[in-house]
Amino acid sequence: MDNTVQPYVSTCPVGCSASLTDTTLALREGLLRQCGECGQLLSRITESAYWDSMQQFDQHEFNQPPPRELDRRFRVARRRLDTVSALLEKAPAALRVLDVGCSRGVEPAANIAAAARAQGLKVHTGLLADVALPAASFDAITLFEVIEHLKEPLPLLRECHRVLKPGGVLVLSTGNTASWTVAAMQERWDYFDIAKDGGHISFYNPRSIALLGTRAGFSTEQIATSRVKFHEKGEVARWRYAAGKLAAELLNLPARLASRGHDMLAFLRRN
Repeated sequence: MDNTVQPYVSTCPVGCSASLTDTTLALREGLLRQCGECGQLLSRITESAYWDSMQQFDQHEFNQPPPRELDRRFRVARRRLDTVSALLEKAPAALRVLDVGCSRGVEPAANIAAAARAQGLKVHTGLLADVALPAASFDAITLFEVIEHLKEPLPLLRECHRVLKPGGVLVLSTGNTASWTVAAMQERWDYFDIAKDGGHISFYNPRSIALLGTRAGFSTEQIATSRVKFHEKGEVARWRYAAGKLAAELLNLPARLASRGHDMLAFLRRN
């Protein structure tokens, strides 16, 4: 891509005033840029290409996992809910929780929201600010795999702050660019691939997540990371992929302890 074309994201989404400089990570959209203050990585994708990539999320069949994957997601959701419950010192059943994006709670993709309602879920179509929920009305809000799609995440986080009760918890999940996976795979990491993960334009690390939360009125309770990988399936010989997968599994615990996993989960407290 011609680097003289104006990218959709032209300033640091975290709200830093530092300049953006080119990295050596070359995607099909051009070199990723990096904020000199928080280390945020930014795509050079154009606005029209960004919106084209986002169309994949508004298909009725999107986010309809097979039973085995659905069971895994329920287990993950339960662990996250238990963490929120412990932080708030309230029983899970007593929590009022809002999910923003990810096809549940508040969902901007009209077809996905309609499909969720057809399954009996209570879903509002549109952006969180458009719904105009009452202030201080939820114990917790979840933003799972959302902020990497946003050109300007601060307005959303500030609206979450308004809707949360004092002391409430915001849970964010996204990829971690300060991971051993990125160190090993560089631009080959599938999280950077707009064709595989439409709308991924802004890439976080633990520092940039914490700084974003601070600027929206949150304090950081905890940031956890997990998982390591070195190859995508099919890009190397089977024996090499198997060896890399075994090495990655052995490194999962050290990655969690060192905050070097490529999956990042942040729990932020409303001040």
